Amino acid sequence: MDVFPSALLATLLVALVAGLLLIFLYRTLIKWVTGFVLRLLLTETYAKNMWELVSSARRFKPLKIAEGGMRAESGAILSRPLGTPKKMAGFEGLVFLPAQLATLTTRENHKVDTRTVIGPQAKRPLKLAIPLLISGMGAGVPLTEPVKIALAKGASLAGTATNTGQGPLLPEERKAADKLILQYSRAPWAKTPEELKQADMVEIAVGGGGDAGSSQVIPSRRLTKRLRHLMGLNPDEEARIRSRVPGVEHPDDWAELVEKLRIETGGVPIGVKILPSRVEEDIDRALDAGVDVITIDGAQAGTGETATILQDDFGLPTIRGLCRAVEHLEKRRARQRVSLIASGGLYTPGDYLKALALGADAVALGTAALLAAIHTQITKVLPWEPLTQLIWSGGSAAERFDVEMSSQYVANLLKASVEEMKLAVICLGKKAISDINREDLVALDPETARLTGVPLAYGRENHARSDGEKVPQPSL
Repeated sequence: MDVFPSALLATLLVALVAGLLLIFLYRTLIKWVTGFVLRLLLTETYAKNMWELVSSARRFKPLKIAEGGMRAESGAILSRPLGTPKKMAGFEGLVFLPAQLATLTTRENHKVDTRTVIGPQAKRPLKLAIPLLISGMGAGVPLTEPVKIALAKGASLAGTATNTGQGPLLPEERKAADKLILQYSRAPWAKTPEELKQADMVEIAVGGGGDAGSSQVIPSRRLTKRLRHLMGLNPDEEARIRSRVPGVEHPDDWAELVEKLRIETGGVPIGVKILPSRVEEDIDRALDAGVDVITIDGAQAGTGETATILQDDFGLPTIRGLCRAVEHLEKRRARQRVSLIASGGLYTPGDYLKALALGADAVALGTAALLAAIHTQITKVLPWEPLTQLIWSGGSAAERFDVEMSSQYVANLLKASVEEMKLAVICLGKKAISDINREDLVALDPETARLTGVPLAYGRENHARSDGEKVPQPSL
């Protein structure tokens, strides 16, 4: 008899017997295994008990365990891309009050005005078709050149501006951008008179969400030959961003820098970008320096790749920084002169409109714009590589990025968001996005009411309770 058929028959018989045993004994086997495991879990001390992993995970959370392991492995500062995962106060606690009987909605055929002006008293104000723009994300710091060009093209298609970020000024980015904000960063590049003259606005990057004005080093291996050339670096030289803006060694130096930039650019708006902290003191300095724009980049903001301590433990949430900035500018009677841009942790049209209602003149999109830029292109790296490998300078899949596809995605995001905001304006009985204000909002919880100064949704201010006592609204 042939050996193979015999072996096959024997294997089938063994499998059949094993299957029959499982059918008749599976309850007994499961009961025995369950009992064995439970006895271990219920009788062993924590020193020997696997349940200790559950206890530890609940105490430390998987993220903290993983990041602690990374520090133990490297012995160096732990950097994280794209900002903090920490939950902070946001705009979810606010809702709009739509027009109904007492106030009528706007007619559906009304053309809602979406325009905004940044730096209205500058010699050359920045005029935008929509109140959304692309925030500062630099070429090589950390994005690739194609991603920067795609963001610029998308912004132009939507009628708004893009920001160079802390990287160098790319000629292709300038060509693709209808309106370009040049970031005057803490790095030595992108500061020549020729480059400044190409700006439609200059933003002095003092600090921002996720970096807090910290110094950064970008390894040479992550920079292309062309980026190193534009940065003025030697072939193997690292790119360094300092902790201070060049030329500013004392708070009194801000006024001289602002005036210098105003002259060299021919009068475009000059702004400062800050992570909200000592908001009132910083705004006083900004006003003394004569800035036209202040960007409030809250602690939830995305960033390239910075130390986790800076992302998780520095600065105020965007909503609180924005409200304090508006309040102080009004106190200083500078609200009509100085524009406010809000950024950091805003992802939906509702978020954008609420920020505008609280007093921002425009909203800068960072992570939201990046997510739109990669959209379905993320399938080029997932599931084996993270999305950063597609858009980060030096990423393994960076050459597979499609600029034209991405630019249309970015434009679609901006246009769709504005269309939703226009619909909201109609429902609020207003004529323009700029007409929306804090009177159109209520807070759903006392904490949001306290942070924003917006009244609680539970009734009118000082409304009467059933027992006759007054219920005061929370104050700032």
